[in-house]
Order: sequence, then C-alpha cells, then structure tokens
Amino acid sequence: MSEEKNGISRRNFTKSAALGGFAILSARGALAEANSDTLKVGLIGCGGRGGGAAMNHIRANENVVIVALADAFEDRLNDTRKRLADTNSPRLRKKVDIADDMCFVGLDAYKKLLATDVDVIIHATPPYARPQHIEAAVEAGKHIFTEKPVAVDAPGIRRFIAAAEKAKEKGLVFVTGTQRRHQKSYLETMAKIHDGAIGDILAMRCYWNGTLPFSHERKEGQSDLEYRLRNWYNQIWTCGDNIVEQHIHNLDVCNWVMNDEHPIKVTGTGGRAWKPNTEQYGDIFDHFVCDYEYPNGVHMYSSARHFNNSANAVFEEATGTKGVSRCQDMGKDDRDPYEQEHADLVASIRGEIDYINEGVRCANSTFTAILGRDAAYSGQELTWDDHLANGPAVYDPDTLSFDNAYPLGAIPVPGDWGKA
Repeated sequence: MSEEKNGISRRNFTKSAALGGFAILSARGALAEANSDTLKVGLIGCGGRGGGAAMNHIRANENVVIVALADAFEDRLNDTRKRLADTNSPRLRKKVDIADDMCFVGLDAYKKLLATDVDVIIHATPPYARPQHIEAAVEAGKHIFTEKPVAVDAPGIRRFIAAAEKAKEKGLVFVTGTQRRHQKSYLETMAKIHDGAIGDILAMRCYWNGTLPFSHERKEGQSDLEYRLRNWYNQIWTCGDNIVEQHIHNLDVCNWVMNDEHPIKVTGTGGRAWKPNTEQYGDIFDHFVCDYEYPNGVHMYSSARHFNNSANAVFEEATGTKGVSRCQDMGKDDRDPYEQEHADLVASIRGEIDYINEGVRCANSTFTAILGRDAAYSGQELTWDDHLANGPAVYDPDTLSFDNAYPLGAIPVPGDWGKA
C-alpha cells in the first residue's frame, strides 16, 4: 500500500512510535517489530468463512498462533475448534493452541475475547454485527482482519468509518476481506489500467450472477433470533442482501478502476423472481440491476442475482478509449489471494511492508452496494451524500436478545419501501 493512499507509511509509523507519536504497543509487543514475537490471534465468528479465514491465516504466516474463539453458538465454536486442531499438517497444528477458558459463547462473546491479550482479531460474523464489533476491537487496541461487507445500512457505515479512522489514529493495521485487492493478477492489471493501457475509462460493468449460497428451514425449538442468525443469508438485517454480501467484490473492483472514486448516484431495480414467499427464503430479493454514475459521467452497469438452473457469471469489465479489460487479464496469479491478504496483514504489523488500513475504502465499497440495494428497494434515484447521511437503519445492533421476538420482515416493495 502506498504512503499517499494510506496517509502514513509503516516505516514512518515505526519512527513516530519511537518518538511517542503512537502509544499502541502493549507490554507483550503486539507489533512484533523484530519479527521474533509470536502474534496471538482470536477468531470472532466461527462459521464456515471464519474457520476458513483462520486456516488462511495460519497457512500464510509463521510466528502466529490461534489462541481464542468466540461465537454466538457453542456448536459452531466447537466445530471450528476441532477443524483447526485436527489439521493433518504438523506445521499448522503448532499454530493452534486454544484453551477451554479462551472459548467464548453468546451474543457478548466478542467482548470477552477482546478482553484477552490477543494481538490480532479475525472477524467473520454475519455482516450485521460488524460495525459494533469492529468499534469494540479498535477500542481494545487490536489489529484487525475483517470480512466484508462491513455493514448492512447507512448508520452502520458511518459507525464503521469512525472506527476505521480511529484505528488509523492508533496505528492499528486493518485489512478487509476484499481479496482481489491482494491478488496479483488484479494488482498488475489495475496498475496498467491506471497507467493508461486501455485509455480513458468510458464505462464499466460487473456481474455476480450465481445461485443462492444457502437457506435453512427452522429447526424445532429454535427461537426467532437463533434461526435468523443461523439462516443469516436470508434476512436483510443480518446479510444486507446479495448485492451487499457478494456483489461488493465486483463493485469494489469498479471503484478501484476509478482510482477509488465512489459513485455519486444510482438507479436500480430488482425483486423476487423464483424464491417462494416462505420464512426459509427470508425477505431479500433474488435479483438486482443497477446503473451507477461516477463524478466524471462514467456509468457502471451492475447485475447481481441468485437464480437456480441459470447461466452464472462473476466478473468486472472496464471499457476505455483504447480497449477493454476484465480487470485481471493483464497479470498472472502466483498465490491464493485468501492467504495473501493475511500475509499482508501480518507483514504490515511487523513493519515489513507499509502500514495498511483498508477500512474506509471497504466501507465505501460496501456503501456502493447498499446505495444500489436501497435504490432498487425504494424505486428512487439515490445520491451518495444524502443517503449516507439519511439512509434508514435496518436493525439496531445494540438491542439484540434471545428473549426478543424477531418476526420476518416484509419483502421490500419499490415505491413503498423506506417511507416513514
């Protein structure tokens, strides 16, 4: 990451810390500047992506150890603990040392993990929890890897941005799960695009057209909240809808093409074409089509859908005055990007590469998705500045309780959604 884009280089940060500019090193030496300290890592969110991210982390790095787990549900925590402990690789097994008293369960499990002496957190809960949990992680002085998207509504984006900016003030390294930003083929291609390989950008398009990742029927005895959290991909407030949870990857690349300028406005449409109107499939749409406009008049066509038995397409494309690029076609991969992002996290913590803080950038890409979703839900053209300031909340992260009722929301109806 460049000094210009991040505001401070890792080398300059080290110098400032030595002068007392940043007081973020714990007594345990959280930054491991000499590359000798073993970083203690805690995982918050022990589902499939969380367990996968933890494995990516220990495959990518030496002198790291997973020491703590937190999840709302004990069975998910136990499954991930077993998965990590039972790896066939001796090299990886030595990087897992999770004691019973470092396993935390419940809605407040993240607080208990953050109160330990872990240096780094991997955050992989469903998206609804991210602003609240990341805010707490920054307060606790932890370096952060967080999955995307980083919020599900405009208030959550504002809260997350404030946390990311505070992390920068503290010098905390902050990597987000937009792995294309760490993928060599994208990095090399984007450098050529920005150097004029396809000329001035005229238009873009991006697609995440695939099938529904999962949906579960409610099991006997599950409370509303337990079912909503276990079936999290199928409610707006837990997931953000597919345009936010998945399509953010493609939208992020389009923002990257535009040198991280974000769109200024969007119109969109969408709905439910095949999903039955049952609790299992929640209240989210199964397709979106959006037209985003950037400050210089460039338009980006966006398509995201979950259809069964239909053609799939996942890509980004930029058209310029000199040619067209699929945004990774002028480079070559040499490493799994899911591992590379964790390698970059630790390298930045140890001062081997420049300081990384991707929080605001990922928040902007997440809000690009939220803006398109809300334009489709409402049937209105939405502008960035107004909707970021005034867009509606879809849930209150500070009031969740297993004792409360969480009835399924109504499927949004364009023209009616968002009205007081």
